[in-house]
This record gives sequence, structure tokens and C-alpha cells, in this order.
Amino acid sequence: MLLELKNVHCGYGKFEVLKGISLAVSGSEIISIIGANGAGKTTLLRAISGFVKALDGQIIFLGKSINDIKPHEIVRMGISQVPEGRQLFPKMTVLENIEMGAYLRNDAGEIRRDIESRILPLFPILIDRKYQLAGTLSGGEQQMLALARALMSEPKLFMLDEPSLGLAPLVVESVFGTIRKINEDGLPVILVEQNSTLALEISNRTYVLETGQIVLEGQSQDLVDNPHVKKAYLGL
Repeated sequence: MLLELKNVHCGYGKFEVLKGISLAVSGSEIISIIGANGAGKTTLLRAISGFVKALDGQIIFLGKSINDIKPHEIVRMGISQVPEGRQLFPKMTVLENIEMGAYLRNDAGEIRRDIESRILPLFPILIDRKYQLAGTLSGGEQQMLALARALMSEPKLFMLDEPSLGLAPLVVESVFGTIRKINEDGLPVILVEQNSTLALEISNRTYVLETGQIVLEGQSQDLVDNPHVKKAYLGL
């Protein structure tokens, strides 16, 4: 098992957000997490990344509990997250932002080869913008850059928080096409996505999160026909 959450509770101060979450990721699959605003989706990713401490339960990655491990060490272990809103360094160039994704690596020559042979070919739109300031990019280009930066840590698990947020439909299609390719190359993905139709379409399995609890889980294509999912999340 790559990642397993067992009855995880966590929150902020005295406010409990996640109320006994259990889920698992294995193999090279895309797992989507859908739910309304405030359901706890981002908190779930932040708990896995180590930014929110689990108050109870276990978060296990590659057979080891990561409950008390610091976020940068979790990245070093192989979990990389693209946060909501991308959080780029707007006054740094595209290339500098990509290089920041490798801040825990010390193989300068390999980092350069990685950028040129693996990252930029995956994101060709960034090739002619290497020396452009990140803050001047379009929304779609910034999202691609956020993906590229996160991949530089050589993750074993890739987590995405609302990658379609604020993007035009054609741009979303391009971004999700890249996410598919990343997964097809063997990288497991956890996807938090407000666009439930899109999330169900791209993922293998889905967890439905409501008020901090998982109320449904299963194969994504099966959940498309679930009456509750159709009414609450697909507008059908």
C-alpha cells in the first residue's frame, strides 16, 4: 500500500474538520476527492503533507507513520502537493520557479538534465517562457508551472488541490490532459477538484467527503450513476 489513512481526525485549534477519515492509495491510480466547499478536502491534503497535525488516527506512507514528520521531510519521502491557487513566486522566472521545486535535491547537474529532458518536454508551453517572470503568465500557464515545479521533487505520490480553479474550459482540458499523462507515466495522483464531473471522468476511484466524513467511495464510473452524487454534485 502506498498511502493509507486510518480513522484520521484533525482540525484547527478546537475546531475538528476531519472526523475519522480512512482511505487508501495503491498502484498508479488517480484518486479523486469531491465534496462541497468546507467539506474538508484541502484539510485532508494538508494533513497528508504534514501542515495539519492529525489529532488521532494514523497516516501511513510506504509502510511508515508520517503523523509526526515535518512537511519538508514528507516531501523528501516522496509526497508532493500542488496547492490551491498555485502559490508561485511571481517575481522569479519560470526557470527559477521550476528549480525551486528541487530545493531538497543536491544533484545540480541532474537537476538541469531533469528540467531539459523530462520537465520542459512535458510542459512545452513553458519552453519559450523560461526567462519570463511567473507573475506575467496566464492562469493556465501558471498552473502548468505549478505542476512542473512540484514534479521536480521526484515524487512517488502527486497531490493536486483544485487545479481547474479559475481556468477557462479549453485550458482546463489541456491541464487535465497533462495530469493524465503524468499518471500514465506511473505516478499515482490524489485529486481534490470542485468540478465533480471532471474529477469523476479522470479518476479511477472517488471518495465523497461531506462535513469531514467520507460518505461514499467506489469506482468513479460507478459513482457517476449514484443518485446522491448525481443530485448533489453533478446537477442531474
